[in-house]
Amino acid sequence: MAPDNAIYERVKVRLKMRLVDLLDGMPSGSQATQQRQALQENLRQVLKGLPEEPRTTPLSSEEQDRVIQDVLNEVLGYGPLDRYLADPTISEIMVNGPSQIFIERDGKLQRVPETFRDANHLMAVIEKMLGSVNLTVNETSPLCDASLVDGSRINVIIPPLVLNGPVVTIRRKSRDWTMIEFKTAGALSGQAAEFLEACVKAKVNMVVSGGTSTGKTTLVAILSALIPPDERIITIENVAELELTGREHWIRLVAKGPNLQGRGEIPLRSLVKNALRMRPDRIILGEARGGEALDVVQAMHSGHDGVITVLHANTAHAALERLETLMLMSGLELPPDACRMQIASAVDLVVHLGRFADGSRRVATISQVLGSAQTGFHMEDLFTFESSGFSSDGQLRGECRYTGAKPKFLSKFQLNNVEVPSWIKQ
Repeated sequence: MAPDNAIYERVKVRLKMRLVDLLDGMPSGSQATQQRQALQENLRQVLKGLPEEPRTTPLSSEEQDRVIQDVLNEVLGYGPLDRYLADPTISEIMVNGPSQIFIERDGKLQRVPETFRDANHLMAVIEKMLGSVNLTVNETSPLCDASLVDGSRINVIIPPLVLNGPVVTIRRKSRDWTMIEFKTAGALSGQAAEFLEACVKAKVNMVVSGGTSTGKTTLVAILSALIPPDERIITIENVAELELTGREHWIRLVAKGPNLQGRGEIPLRSLVKNALRMRPDRIILGEARGGEALDVVQAMHSGHDGVITVLHANTAHAALERLETLMLMSGLELPPDACRMQIASAVDLVVHLGRFADGSRRVATISQVLGSAQTGFHMEDLFTFESSGFSSDGQLRGECRYTGAKPKFLSKFQLNNVEVPSWIKQ
């Protein structure tokens, strides 16, 4: 006979009260790490001393372990999310109301057995997570997009905007990758890696595009690490995600949303304009979403080479079409033809990432922009992913191979004293 849920919850309440007393006597900041083991043992002793309630089945050893971990997680951490936040193999955590938690591991979604007790329990965890970065959500402001202390990105939406109860999406911060590791993982070929490294050093203007969770931010961080150390980098983001580890001359600009009164917003466009006055050697735009696209393209025209911007799109061609659409959102009366011409003369390269059938994320194409016309953009693939089938364990085989086309922007290599890879057609 299993113990009554009410009994289980009462035991939890008593253990929580004891845990709070224990924490009061500990140094600030130590309880979640160095002291967790001691707290666990102390709670075990407290549990042994609790009187058994009449006409109930006592907690088994497994249930005692579970109630102790539940209490520690709820007081010190984030309840049922803790074990998944600590798992480096998980890339996303999705909470669809209190009774559904999904995770993404190796590109595959799966539902996990853990749940929240109710919507109030979930809201308490949300408030704790957002409170760590001085943010909140409520009925007046039911949306929040932010970066957590560990670099993870969190999106929260609550009723009345969503009917499932509070919904949380957490994109875990990926570890810092090097170009060698990215290549070893099969995300791009050796030749593609060598070419992109040379393009970064030659200050080629590029767009990094892809769908949701295809590795765009990871690749931008890898490319940024290849920028010479004496150059001044300014990154501009809506939510802080880029982590340029070890960079000394790196300025991070992050947009600011409006306050509860609807005032004080500082959008990306204002930051892009300000960045141009900050003597940047490189500008990296985390993701173009609006009229700031016009300012970035015009910055490329005005001598700010080596710009990297991220765009959400399903193909390289669609990325440029989206860039055109965003420029038209700037509020200026620009003919579409003029936008296309500016893009074609400013953007040299589009690096497009995709998610493949085995769940892997790879560079699908590296394409150069040749020009524009009334019907769209003229592009040419320099590298394309060529599949050679699947392995016995379902892993996709293949690599991003050079097509033999001649890059049109090789003059930038000469101007910046960068050697063109010997196998590139010149």
